[in-house]
Amino acid sequence: MHDRRTLLATALLTGATSLLPRQSRAQNPIENRFSLGYAPHPGMFKHSAGDDILDQIRFCADQGFTAFEYNGLPGESPEMQEKIGKLLSDLGMQMGVFVAYASFDKPVFARPSDDTTAEILAAMKEAVTVAQRVGAKWFTVVPGSVDQQHADGQWNRYGGRRLASGYQTANVIDMLRRCVDVIEPHDLVMVLEPLNWYANHGGVFLQQSDQAYAICRAVDSPACKILFDIYHQQITEGNLIENIDACWSEIGYFQTGDNPGRKEPYTGEINYRNVFDHLRQKGFQGVIGMEHGNSQKGVEGEKKVIEAYRRADADAR
Repeated sequence: MHDRRTLLATALLTGATSLLPRQSRAQNPIENRFSLGYAPHPGMFKHSAGDDILDQIRFCADQGFTAFEYNGLPGESPEMQEKIGKLLSDLGMQMGVFVAYASFDKPVFARPSDDTTAEILAAMKEAVTVAQRVGAKWFTVVPGSVDQQHADGQWNRYGGRRLASGYQTANVIDMLRRCVDVIEPHDLVMVLEPLNWYANHGGVFLQQSDQAYAICRAVDSPACKILFDIYHQQITEGNLIENIDACWSEIGYFQTGDNPGRKEPYTGEINYRNVFDHLRQKGFQGVIGMEHGNSQKGVEGEKKVIEAYRRADADAR
C-alpha cells in the first residue's frame, strides 16, 4: 500500500502536461498555449463557439487552453462522455474536475446515516465509471454542512443536539476514508473544496484551507486532496500565497474567480499575475479551473476573458 501511494503521489506532482503526444501539440501550436492548465467550462465561450459542447472544446484548444472543466459531466450520456474524453485526448488537453458528490445544507459527512452513506459510496462508484470514460484524474466532493443546533436550542431534525465539532470532524474523516477505499485502486483523486460562508455557501462543513489540510493529512491518501478555490479562499481567509504554500503538499487542483463578483481576473481585487507566477515557480502542472462568470455578455465578453488570462500569463515567456 505504501509503495502504491508513493507512486501515485509522485505522478500527481509530475502532472500530465509533459506527456502530451507530438501530434496533439502540433494541433495546438506550442507558441499559442498557455503556460498553465487554465480550464474553461461549458458555456463560457458559447457565443464564439456555438452551443455544441464539442465545438466549445475545439474553440478552447484553438485559443491555447490546455484543459477543460465540466462540473455537470455526470449528467451527460455515456456516449457523450466518451466523445468528450476522446476529443480532449486528440487535442492534447487535460480533463478537469467534474462534481461527483456535493451537499451544501445537510450534515451527510459530519453526521452520517445509513442512507446517506450508501448514497455517497454509490456516487463514488459512479464517479469511477465517469472518470474512466473521459480520462479524468480529479473530481470534486463537497462534504455537506456542519451539524447545527437551531438558535432557539430546539432539537434538530436528526434527533439530537448538535454534535461537538471534534466528533463531526472525525465522522468526516471516516467517511472520506471509505470513499478512498473505492477510488484509490483506480488512481483517481477526489478534491475537497473549502467554500466561503459569507457570499455563497453559509453553513458548509469545509471552509478554510488549514481545515482541509488537516483533514487530508488525517485521511492519509494521495486519492484525497484539496481543491484550492482562490475566489472562495480570498473571501474566507485571504493571505493567498502563504496559505497555498502552507497547504502545498495536499493541494491537487485550483480554481479561479476574482472577488468581488466572481468573474475573470482583473475584475476585482486579486493580483492573479502574482498568484499564477507563484504557481509556475512551484512547478504546478495540473489544472486551474476557470469557475467564474464573464463580466460582459456576448462575444466581446468572451474575448475579455481570454485577454484577462493572456495578461495574467504574460510573465511566463
